[in-house]
Amino acid sequence: MLSKFDDYPIHQTAEPVIRTASSDRFHYDRYWYNAHARDGSFYFGVGLCRYPNLGILDGSLSLAIDGKQYAFHGSRRAPQEPTDLSIGPMELQILEPMGRHRLVIAENETGISCDLTFTPRTACIEEGRQTLRNERHIVMDATRLDQFGAWSGWIRFDGKELRVDGATTFGLKDRSWGIRPVGDAYSGGAPLADFQAVHFNWLPIYWEDHCSLAGWFEDGEGHQWHTDQGFLPLYSGPDEIPGTTDPGATMWHGKVQHKLDFIPGTRRARSGVITMNDQSGQSLEISIEPVIVHRMKGLGYQHPEWGHGKWHGELAIGGESWTDSELDPLALENLHVQQIVVARCGDKVGHGVLEQMHIGPSPTHGFDDWFDGAK
Repeated sequence: MLSKFDDYPIHQTAEPVIRTASSDRFHYDRYWYNAHARDGSFYFGVGLCRYPNLGILDGSLSLAIDGKQYAFHGSRRAPQEPTDLSIGPMELQILEPMGRHRLVIAENETGISCDLTFTPRTACIEEGRQTLRNERHIVMDATRLDQFGAWSGWIRFDGKELRVDGATTFGLKDRSWGIRPVGDAYSGGAPLADFQAVHFNWLPIYWEDHCSLAGWFEDGEGHQWHTDQGFLPLYSGPDEIPGTTDPGATMWHGKVQHKLDFIPGTRRARSGVITMNDQSGQSLEISIEPVIVHRMKGLGYQHPEWGHGKWHGELAIGGESWTDSELDPLALENLHVQQIVVARCGDKVGHGVLEQMHIGPSPTHGFDDWFDGAK
């Protein structure tokens, strides 16, 4: 089966591009974005993913504002043409590769619609390959790139309209692909002896003239099995960006130290100090203060109905909203969050997000069991 991509010199195997090199049912190829107002008044996220071996394309828009969260979800049979990134009223447009992207959700019965454009202000940073196995098979094997930028446009929800100002709304594009747990859990074969604890933290920050990124995975014993640390120059517009990668970018390699103060009875930080470390001996200490929370279930993560790669039929859309203060913070679907944060490093002030997903025990974070809250 041929696609438009086959007219580009990008083939990695003797097969057409639409046929993945891996037959793993958990293969995925995802677009993911976030946006946060400089004053902390709102956050929104976007996700759209193709699961070629499941034959599904799904996507979501999720907005957190005034203590509430609103989410649009869509799912369809994946089209044969992979450049078709539409799901009913939702369409993602790649205006320029590694450049501007546009998300449109036409008026529909959910009452949630938008016209939003992401404009990059940095080159891309390639995170290290993330590989995790259990006792029998690959759980995760993925590559991710990040690109910082700004958002402009509007979102309509609940009879209101939010104007998104490109001068004060920062954001990030996150593209990842490979293998991750998606769709229905595999239930074949002999039962596995144990689940694996996972503790993921991710901290992309906008500073005055550059952006920084720190991310790390830890297991249930506190071992930090993957880290990402990088710095990217910030430009006023896409025409100034020197290319897909930036010779002025810097990557650090070392352990990320962290001291997170959790809200009692939750697994969500109310403050923290993150220390980035390079093997050269350089270090950088960043303190963070969360402002507003966004539950990642609004983008399908651990969502009981709209989880990633679930089959909903040929085409389905849905909308929902909730008040955050009414949620059980320790329910599985509510553990994964991103919070807008104000960051400080010496006399410098930055704005970004802290993403957290803590499932299982952790000696470094102070959790004794799978779903206990902070003391």
